[in-house]
Amino acid sequence: MRIGVIGTGRLGTIHANTLSRNREVGSLILTDAAPARAAELALRLGETAAPGVDEIFKWGVDAVVITTATQAHAELIGRAARSGLPVFCEKPIALDLTGTLLAIDEVEAAGTILQMGFQRRFDTGYIGARDAVLSGRLGRLHTVRAITSDQTPPPVAWLAASGGLYRDALIHDFDVLRWVTGHEVADVYAAGSDAGPAVFREAGDVDTAAVLLTLDDGTLATATATRLNGAGYDVRMELAGETDQIVVGLDDRTPIASTEPTGPPAADKPWPGFLERFAPAYEAELSAFVSVVRGELPNPCDGREALQALRIAEACERSRRERRPVRLTEIPGGAAPTAA
Repeated sequence: MRIGVIGTGRLGTIHANTLSRNREVGSLILTDAAPARAAELALRLGETAAPGVDEIFKWGVDAVVITTATQAHAELIGRAARSGLPVFCEKPIALDLTGTLLAIDEVEAAGTILQMGFQRRFDTGYIGARDAVLSGRLGRLHTVRAITSDQTPPPVAWLAASGGLYRDALIHDFDVLRWVTGHEVADVYAAGSDAGPAVFREAGDVDTAAVLLTLDDGTLATATATRLNGAGYDVRMELAGETDQIVVGLDDRTPIASTEPTGPPAADKPWPGFLERFAPAYEAELSAFVSVVRGELPNPCDGREALQALRIAEACERSRRERRPVRLTEIPGGAAPTAA
């Protein structure tokens, strides 16, 4: 199997390394907007570098992995679909619903595969949480609490193109909330604060956000995020039911300290960021993609799944701006797939 990797930045480099080690992948063709970066990585991995995207399609590949800047995702997805190629793409498909729907339509019209990069679905903690919910171990689920906290703010130049805190960071919580619980979000009430560094206000974004989400079975969920968690990168999900209660992401690297005399000590080496925290999950999702291309697995996260997470993020943005609850039926996108 020959795979084209478009984009060799931080995540593209990780994906290229993972694919280069996969025994089912015979070779890679790498390209990047900065050709020298792709050439350097290709030399290091013993793979082939291409001068541009056109060559990825001209030279012939069996599948494409897209890790470019978000603005290029939808166009590249459409081009791959028209070429009959399976695609793995980092989230999001696009920063708007129109672009997202157009790309999904192209994939569905071509009958090709689009697997989206929501890596938390491949994390052992979230897998365990989903199993606990679906097995009935927790009894009736009544409360879910999700947290995503970055240690330091992203680069200033990146902020304006990120889509904002809901579309960039919390979208992972929205996706995994649906996946773990097996239920859809019915409505949201969102708030955000830009009281931190001025760069967030200048970008029209917030540095901290909180959302109350009501699921279609009445379960209440909260999701919070911040760019300014100096203690370290912190991603958790707590699920409470009438029978039991569990937590994802609580280990000896969780950057939280107890004030209780017998509480656990603060982590000596907290997670610095998402690449380290989810390294095994990133590898697992690429392994799954290879199996999907080989016809050995169904698609674990298609474009319609990504669309639903984006619709929730869009509802949150509207709720924050208008200071009111927003029902998901107000957000275009058609009928939702089954989250389970």
